[in-house]
Amino acid sequence: MNNNHQLVFRFFIFCLGLLIMAFGLDLLIIADLGVTPWDVLHIGLYKQIGLTIGSWSIIVGFFVLGISAAIMRKIPKIGAYLNMLLLGSFMDIFLHFLSNVEFTSLLEKIIVLILGIIINAIGMGIYISAQLGAGPRDSFMLAVTSKTGWKISHVRRGMEAIVLIIGWLCGGPVFIGTIIFVLTIGTLVGIALPLCQTLTDKFLKKFEKRKEEINRGASL
Repeated sequence: MNNNHQLVFRFFIFCLGLLIMAFGLDLLIIADLGVTPWDVLHIGLYKQIGLTIGSWSIIVGFFVLGISAAIMRKIPKIGAYLNMLLLGSFMDIFLHFLSNVEFTSLLEKIIVLILGIIINAIGMGIYISAQLGAGPRDSFMLAVTSKTGWKISHVRRGMEAIVLIIGWLCGGPVFIGTIIFVLTIGTLVGIALPLCQTLTDKFLKKFEKRKEEINRGASL
């Protein structure tokens, strides 16, 4: 697989992961049992100032990415900027179609909440495995992990707790689902990321091997 083919494949994986992640985040919102700490902040800003939840995801992302760049002392990959734009846009698109969805029973809300958390972690693992640059929040997570040597799960939990407090002070919605997310997302990402990276690497090697076989066949 030449570099162009590999880049196309990685970009596909990158976008797929963001789509899945955005869907998971929106499931948490419509479950109405508490959103992620970051979305507590985004929704709080949306209620106070306006715009859309996805727009605030992008704006806050620019700010966080700047902090990550300062910690690592290097310019983030283009994927980090694409992440901000695509994730926020995908969230607004999904919310447009899901805005009228309502769940009447607590059991339905709990199931959607759990699915949202799991899907979000899987999407995060998929898009990071493309290695086109982690998003603002994940770039910060990886930057802190790289500098301190702390586990990803511990860093993630700390990040979510701090943002939760700030978001709550801004008037964002906090409920039991928010606490569950804070307590579980670090562990889920810690599991999903290496698994997704392994799968992505296997696919890349498989395609490279197939390309070599085709080239050898053409030369005969």
